[in-house]
Amino acid sequence: MRAVDHTRGTARRRPAGPAATAGVAALAVMVVLQVASGVSADPARFVTPIVTVLAVSAVCFAAAAQGLPRALAAFAAAALTGYAAEAVGEATGVPFGEYRYTDALWPKIGAVPVAVCVAWGGMGIAAYVVGRAIAPCWAVPLGAAALTAWDLFLDPQMLRLGLWTWAEAGPYRGVPLTNFAGWLLVSLLVMAVIRRTLGTPDRLAGPVALYTVMAAMETIAFAAVFEPRDPLVAAAGGAAMGAFAAAAWWRMRRVETVRPGPATGRARAWQGRRPWHG
Repeated sequence: MRAVDHTRGTARRRPAGPAATAGVAALAVMVVLQVASGVSADPARFVTPIVTVLAVSAVCFAAAAQGLPRALAAFAAAALTGYAAEAVGEATGVPFGEYRYTDALWPKIGAVPVAVCVAWGGMGIAAYVVGRAIAPCWAVPLGAAALTAWDLFLDPQMLRLGLWTWAEAGPYRGVPLTNFAGWLLVSLLVMAVIRRTLGTPDRLAGPVALYTVMAAMETIAFAAVFEPRDPLVAAAGGAAMGAFAAAAWWRMRRVETVRPGPATGRARAWQGRRPWHG
């Protein structure tokens, strides 16, 4: 009698490998660094380490699902797409609006800090998986919207730290609305290249957890840690990112609840052919 694999097709039941474990460890380090940043007199110096371990976590989680070569390719493609958009944007004002990076972040490639490119790659992977968890067929636009939601936190925070400046202040804590339109456009490109390189991962919990933790940490920071506190940004960013995170977890839970395993599916099909029950 042939043994039946009751775990095939149910990705969440597979044991975590070393890549997933490394992703969890990097996520924990990110949380520690974010806490340290919140209480530090010089929080700007934590930006590069935070986005670095964020990217490591995202790549590890992606590698657990699709293998390290595809994970690295997705990260590199997203980071390079982000770099190209930032380089054009810093030079021309398109598509974000006119802005300039200060010398607070280093190293730089041209005018663009490396940390910015790393952030596009790491958080891009997390947002793509969030979009895929919500609706696989709409992973690109949903992921782009989820990534843009992060900027409701990111831009106000980086302006506070003096990492870049806008030529003309906008209505959202000094950020012009063109910035968010540009973010959505670039995020669509980032999602497209991630889908092309990473494919369709079936292990979703790790990147969704990364996105959720980032949303929670930023909300808490703006609401209760940063000085001066900013309930508007906490509410706007928390609601936007929180909505995507909650939708992703709900859909993942629903899929796991309603999806029968192979053996269960065959048993139900056989029961349906039987003229009696019990």
